[in-house]
Amino acid sequence: MFKPRQYMADTERERKFAEYNNILENQKKEFLEKWKTKTDDDVHLDDFDRFRTLGTGAFGRVILVKYKPTSTYYAMKMLDKAKIVKMKQVDHARNEKRILQSISFPFTVFMKFCFKDNSYLYMVLPFVNGGEMFTHLRRMGKFDESLARFYAAQVVLALEYLHHCSLIYRDLKPENILIQNTGYIMMTDFGFCKMLNNGRAWTLCGTPEYLAPEVILSKGYNKAIDWWSFGVLIYEMNAGYPPFYSRDPIKIYEKIVAGKYKFAHHFGDELRDIIKNILQVDITRRYGNLKDGSMDIKKHRWFKSIDWIEIYHQKVTPSFIPHCESPGDTSHFDQYDEVMHQIASIDQYGKEFANF
Repeated sequence: MFKPRQYMADTERERKFAEYNNILENQKKEFLEKWKTKTDDDVHLDDFDRFRTLGTGAFGRVILVKYKPTSTYYAMKMLDKAKIVKMKQVDHARNEKRILQSISFPFTVFMKFCFKDNSYLYMVLPFVNGGEMFTHLRRMGKFDESLARFYAAQVVLALEYLHHCSLIYRDLKPENILIQNTGYIMMTDFGFCKMLNNGRAWTLCGTPEYLAPEVILSKGYNKAIDWWSFGVLIYEMNAGYPPFYSRDPIKIYEKIVAGKYKFAHHFGDELRDIIKNILQVDITRRYGNLKDGSMDIKKHRWFKSIDWIEIYHQKVTPSFIPHCESPGDTSHFDQYDEVMHQIASIDQYGKEFANF
């Protein structure tokens, strides 16, 4: 019997969605197995050549290193035990380690090694030498819509994976998205990520421009906050600036809670529609949080050109690939003042980090 082309296309699309759901289920099983297992790596600081700082944070810094046995470059997250204890973030650090050792997805970083010494905790992650999306977005001004859609599709899959594993990410922004030398992305910085089954979280955390209304209002929240941040990300990638902006953080919060923003004049109808459906203050109307979950986003007409299986397997050729001279090229990262790290002669806070 004759079947119209559109019917055949829709059938093929549904088949691919089903195929991807099987991939997602297998990824979840792998995550849960790792989540139940505590890993101990037999590596030490002396196994690495250290080069320069790639970034800094409240508890330490990220350093480019090379693992001597394989000559492979990594990004080593070095956390100061004394600062973690002082700020009462021991459980936080342990949680980040457990998440990083359990996740394994094409568009998220993961933990290759983890160890500790008398003064520091070390998490060794892939070195993504293309730098932060934020850097490239500021340099280009804004992304071409097709490039923004390419990146957005990978973020959708990454969030869908995390949510399927009962994780909420809570810190989506261009600074936490790295561009690989293949042109594909990796989401990084899982410091705010949290296992959340069917309950709610209450902690105020994240970046002002990307906070969901329910976080600001201290209502308790779930994974829907990640989809709100995703809507902000789509807007910023296409406009070059976020939808809710002010020099005064309080004014940013007021705009977010009111859901007040204006579309950039060059946004097309499909782009406006997907943003409008995600940036919904009312979570009962927000795409990503409805009955069909992330499928409402994946099936939206703004993504109609996306083959989700091809994106997952990284078979789509990116329109932009960062220029990287070598595996250890750090030209896409800012320069930082280097500091000498003194390691104590006796174990500091051994009790607090006994199970790390």
